[in-house]
Amino acid sequence: MVRIDRRRIAALLLAALPAAVLAHGDAGHARHAGPVVKEQKPWGIAGERAAARRRIEVGMSDDMRFTPARIEVRQGETVRFVFRNRGQTLHEFVLGTKAVLEEHAALMMKFPDMEHDEPYMAHVAPGTSGEIVWTFNRAGEFDFACLIPGHYQAGMVGQVVVTPATQRSR
Repeated sequence: MVRIDRRRIAALLLAALPAAVLAHGDAGHARHAGPVVKEQKPWGIAGERAAARRRIEVGMSDDMRFTPARIEVRQGETVRFVFRNRGQTLHEFVLGTKAVLEEHAALMMKFPDMEHDEPYMAHVAPGTSGEIVWTFNRAGEFDFACLIPGHYQAGMVGQVVVTPATQRSR
């Protein structure tokens, strides 16, 4: 028998839900108005669009793949990601560590209408585009995924490799 710790689930849900949120079912998924909350994460921090010197286009498709699925950046680099959903279903891009993404994917399976809107994620309706700006201020290998129920499980994942500022990119 599986024991459910309701307090832990409630705490996880509250941590994932900022005050201004959008549901996956909301049309357009416009970003909330006001300043972006800059919270340091293991994979970086929200960036300023004016600071982005590089733009990376990422395609999303109904074959449950991102193109490219591997992205290389330098530590300290601020990147403007532009996402193009070429499919017929909603997709999203969520940056994180593998553990964070797996935990969030499990919650999405249990609560598919879960509401959230963080600066490290973009919801992209079919045939539209979206973007995030992110500063990779920590070196390492990080992940991204579409956490719409079933998409992560079907392999809609990718990786960002952040090379230390003192090292050259491959």
